[in-house]
Amino acid sequence: MSSADLRKAVKGRVLEPGDDGFDTARRAWNPAVDQPVAAVVEAADAEDVAALVRYARRSGRTVTAQASGHDASGDVDGVILLRTNHLDGLQVRDGVARVGAGVNWGRVLSAAGPEGLTGLAGSSPVVNVTGYTLGGGLSWFGRRYGWAADSVRAFDVVDAAGDRARVTAESDPELFWGLRGGGGDFALVTALEFDLHPAPSLYGGRVVWPQARAGEVFEAFRQITDGAPPELTVWFSRFAFPGPPPMVALDLTYLGDPSDGAELVRSIDEIGGAISDDRGPVPVADLGAIAGEPTAPTASLPRAELLTGLDDCLATEPIDPLISVQLRHLSGALAEPSTGASGALQEPYLGGVGAGRFGRGRGAGRRGAGGQYRAGGALPGDPGAIRPGGARGRAGRVGPGGGDAGGAAGRRTGAGRRHARPAGPGRRA
Repeated sequence: MSSADLRKAVKGRVLEPGDDGFDTARRAWNPAVDQPVAAVVEAADAEDVAALVRYARRSGRTVTAQASGHDASGDVDGVILLRTNHLDGLQVRDGVARVGAGVNWGRVLSAAGPEGLTGLAGSSPVVNVTGYTLGGGLSWFGRRYGWAADSVRAFDVVDAAGDRARVTAESDPELFWGLRGGGGDFALVTALEFDLHPAPSLYGGRVVWPQARAGEVFEAFRQITDGAPPELTVWFSRFAFPGPPPMVALDLTYLGDPSDGAELVRSIDEIGGAISDDRGPVPVADLGAIAGEPTAPTASLPRAELLTGLDDCLATEPIDPLISVQLRHLSGALAEPSTGASGALQEPYLGGVGAGRFGRGRGAGRRGAGGQYRAGGALPGDPGAIRPGGARGRAGRVGPGGGDAGGAAGRRTGAGRRHARPAGPGRRA
């Protein structure tokens, strides 16, 4: 079928090679990834998604869906890229959020916070809710409430025949189970509904020290996470950016009274020599600012492993040519049986490494606003954690793409480790 047939099939904008705006529309959030698609369709609504699938069926074309492309791989040669950004409806009512496939976590947190509630968001406010959740969704509060996918009540989907449906535990238990953490291989999700959780008060922030304090900071991280209550989440990070001296940081959140949270991490105060310390009460809407992750497209090459324990070399050995190493404490509810396809994480830590597009050498970063150096998505002035998102997921043949460190499903690799890869949108149908 012709280009004209495609344009007649949908209401939304269609862009093809040579059209003004095509290169921008096809670009993934990670500019290190090229997406050589045949066309881009910006769906106007859920019915447009269904119409595109029916067109693709008639014409023998392949459709891949993506909102932002945080974990895109570029494995989309010759396909039609479906952008879901215009599916941007958001409603919070009676402790439940309903979001369209184009909504990001920053919007959800801003809407839920005034109600004393929070969603199970990841570390970045600009990551798409749907893609992240389809992959499991590793949240700041996962130790308390489990995977984000486990909080989903319903999905609105378009199936491979181009038919729309509402999927719940009652209407289609097998598909419902698979969508909750099994990735975007089963249907195109146009909206989802999920439970929000009480968050009347939060405590958190980031503390940064010079690399010389890494041993002390690492020991504090080990001590705090050994027996931490499920309401407390702490991450350890090391940074080696081109230009500034190496640094080490702790990021943390506590779901509860700030005074209780401060007491649980009191050992941090004994380290001394901090470059910066912004711990304190945190509004729900500001959760995405704690890790300092970039909110503009940024090239990065992340990888992660699930770890059964900690080794002192993580604090003492040079990390060059990497620009970041991060450890996230898991356990808690994440180690319990999941009600979806995400499964239980028996390993207590997730270790991630990050590099700029070309490592720390030539072209490792670029100058950002105000002369700060942006490398692999982090600013030395406010060191941003590179998310340990595993191998970059493909822009899935079904399921709106772009997730943040989705499910850590994977295979055992080496002694006591399990390779972690995003189980979310992004894998081929």
